Amino acid sequence: MSRNQAMSRRRVLGIGGALGLLAAAGLTTGAALSRRPAVTGVQLRSGLPLPPPFTVPLPLPPVLRPVGTTDGTDRYEITQRETTLEVLPGIGTPMWTYGGVFPGPTIETRRGRPVVVTHRNELPVPTVVHLHGGRTPAAHDGYPTDLVLPAAWAALGEHAGHAGHGSAGHSSAGHSSAEQGMGDARAVVAKTQRAYEFPLDQRATMLWYHDHRMDFTGPAIWRGLAGMHFVRDDIEDAVDLPRGDHEVPLMIADRAFDAGGRLAYPALDPALLGEAGVEEAYLGGVLGDVILVNGAPWPVHEVDTGVYRLRILNASNARHYDLAAVAEDGRPLSLIQIGADQGLLAAPVRHEHLLIAPAERYDVLIDFGGMPVGSRVRLVNRLGAGRTADVLQFHLVRRGAGARIPDKLADDLPEWDRSSATVVRDLAFRAGRMRGGHGWLVDGRPFDPSRTDVTTRLGDVEVWRLIADVHHPVHLHLVGFRVLSRGGGEPLPQDAGLKDTISLRPGESAEIITRFDGYRGRYLFHCHNAEHEDMGMMANLEMV
Repeated sequence: MSRNQAMSRRRVLGIGGALGLLAAAGLTTGAALSRRPAVTGVQLRSGLPLPPPFTVPLPLPPVLRPVGTTDGTDRYEITQRETTLEVLPGIGTPMWTYGGVFPGPTIETRRGRPVVVTHRNELPVPTVVHLHGGRTPAAHDGYPTDLVLPAAWAALGEHAGHAGHGSAGHSSAGHSSAEQGMGDARAVVAKTQRAYEFPLDQRATMLWYHDHRMDFTGPAIWRGLAGMHFVRDDIEDAVDLPRGDHEVPLMIADRAFDAGGRLAYPALDPALLGEAGVEEAYLGGVLGDVILVNGAPWPVHEVDTGVYRLRILNASNARHYDLAAVAEDGRPLSLIQIGADQGLLAAPVRHEHLLIAPAERYDVLIDFGGMPVGSRVRLVNRLGAGRTADVLQFHLVRRGAGARIPDKLADDLPEWDRSSATVVRDLAFRAGRMRGGHGWLVDGRPFDPSRTDVTTRLGDVEVWRLIADVHHPVHLHLVGFRVLSRGGGEPLPQDAGLKDTISLRPGESAEIITRFDGYRGRYLFHCHNAEHEDMGMMANLEMV
């Protein structure tokens, strides 16, 4: 390894020699690591001139309509296909898409009204669809080996040797993704298409759907396989919140482009059919130098002087954001949080800036009432530098009606008490070695679909104590949770409400509490830094 490569490796991990101390000393090293830089990952540099910020209008993803309704169940159809989109102005970029658009089409649903979404795979690789944040039966949750094989593959046997092998450490070299599914005795491998059933018996919230194929989640999301899904209910409807064009979905995702306008990603096998993983410099996570919002680079959105509801999703692979709204004179505008990953809070929480990790969602109100028509407000990223410090601009073009910020929001948040927990678990998320290479481990072990890591009983309340070496946004499938503490102290202000992803900062420990209800079966918990996830930082949860 060259000197520059070694230095790059240390920047990637963001923890230097402290990683070895963590492995030796365990949880007690967290305080020392917490002083390390708050960045995990390395940024790609685009190979072509980038457009000036705030010149492209903010696009709004199309809302998908049902193709039919049967016995109260709405049926949707989505074709996964490659198409060329104009992401950067005047330049065509080949992307993998849901329905030919990026982000994928938005699905709007009601609490308790089931939907079936049939996905047809016309991409060149197997895929898996996961509805992130959904309370979904295990058979339809998008387990990483439950593959949908491409329509172009006439038969599994003809292509098993070409589908891609397991990533560093958790599949044998030379095994294909199709073989991974066959090697997992519980996997369900479908040819061409699959109908995913979502009961949606859950609180109103913003979910998102994305690819979840074992070892290749990162590059698949990077290439475009992500879309938004909203659940509505009567409780949300009863709160006086902005609606219509005053409710704006914002999927934030960083990307990089090569000189020809194609998406740049440091995959070891660009076809995503062979060796999984990324080049060594990017083992900590892949960051892009272009900030896209709803698929547009640094867009501008025309608004009035009223109150807007921003439904914010961080769909980046590894980039964290610290969002702030700033007027032209430098004055901050409050971001008033009204919801978290799993729906409305009990009461609003006011922020001057808001940290958001990959896969986290925030429901935020912003009041432009004190701004003059013609003025502009920037949504900035305080963790960014140069171009990555800008996200979006609001241009106030007309007067709008004033609106009151509600004092109370929802009264259906679950109450779980620490004393009712049947189990307290300690789980460490940290780097390690596996099969002679770098990996990211949960409790010292890389992901293995044949191993059960945690078994819990349906209905049990548990407390999980989590510890990180670097940034790890930890996501639990099926259930929402509350944050009890961070580093032995109080949760952060943005930890309010019911969450399904918690952003662990470098060297940080946190406690969460949840009730494991819903459905029996095999689920996952994992880091949602997509590169960490692909390189082993995922574990099985068996609900019995």
